[in-house]
Amino acid sequence: MDYKKAGVDIEAGYQSVELMKEHVKRTMREEVLGGLGGFSGAFSLAKIKEMEEPVLLSGTDGCGTKVKLAIIMDKHDTIGIDAVAMCVNDIACAGGEPLFFLDYIACGKNYPEKIADIVKGVSEGCLQSEASLIGGETAEHPGLMPEEDYDLAGFAVGVCDKKDMITGENLTPGDVLIGMASSGVHSNGFSLVRKVFEKELTREGLGTWYEELGRTLGETLLAPTRIYVKALKGIKSAGVTVKGCCHITGGGFYENVPRMLREGTRAVIRKDSYPVPAIFDLLAKKGEIEPDMMYNTFNMGIGMIVAVDPKDAEKAMDAMKAAGETPYVVGSVEAGEKGVILC
Repeated sequence: MDYKKAGVDIEAGYQSVELMKEHVKRTMREEVLGGLGGFSGAFSLAKIKEMEEPVLLSGTDGCGTKVKLAIIMDKHDTIGIDAVAMCVNDIACAGGEPLFFLDYIACGKNYPEKIADIVKGVSEGCLQSEASLIGGETAEHPGLMPEEDYDLAGFAVGVCDKKDMITGENLTPGDVLIGMASSGVHSNGFSLVRKVFEKELTREGLGTWYEELGRTLGETLLAPTRIYVKALKGIKSAGVTVKGCCHITGGGFYENVPRMLREGTRAVIRKDSYPVPAIFDLLAKKGEIEPDMMYNTFNMGIGMIVAVDPKDAEKAMDAMKAAGETPYVVGSVEAGEKGVILC
């Protein structure tokens, strides 16, 4: 008896590492010390000495059951973008600059090419957020997971000067709320998505073309989460102060928008202020989901919202557009009980 016969292929693990090295190498920042394969990832913090009061920010998350769609479609090169996005968007939302990322892949069986594809997506997410992929773990779990299955999660660390943290404490009535368009469902609500499309959860079903979507169902649902790091950096570089910011993730508008507010302020968001992507209309119709539940589960086409002074709104939107994002003025801040009103 040996480890391979017990279900863990050490040689496949070595091969996975070799295949992923070229992808990881693309993400290296100058602060990274050493290379892939050490017991820990090392990152120099020499540059943060330039800050008055540096604060480390961290985020950890996964892709939820969206991974199941990647498995069904046998397409694994974008799900890693989602894993990075879920972590770095939260860091950027607090005013931070993501520095580095580590991934964790649990799989029933290590297929080196598949693992390399997953890491390719992780690397692409790191490039989009200008963070380095400095380490990770691929864990083979025979007997715990089916051979074809895997799960993916990650952890990111960022930094910002304390004076630049986005806390919402300076929000005032009249501030403008600007939303940045999402790429679709992103990485939240997929347990409900899979229930709605239960009969379509085959490679053939997900390959069905939908005229209203302009592509297949699988392509629409697997579209990677947008990463808003560069847009938020651009706003700061333009001299605009972001007073509040929220990442629309699990819990949709109702749970996430209040997290950006201080006591005594509320957000008023107009549903008709931007186009809702067709996938959400399809989900609501096919699943007979009430509007409130849709806005309490999904991003409904807006992945990130920032609050700025009215005089800075145009400059902020120009910075977002320069970073490749599509912004909309979606509402405003009012005096009142902390919460969000959708009208």
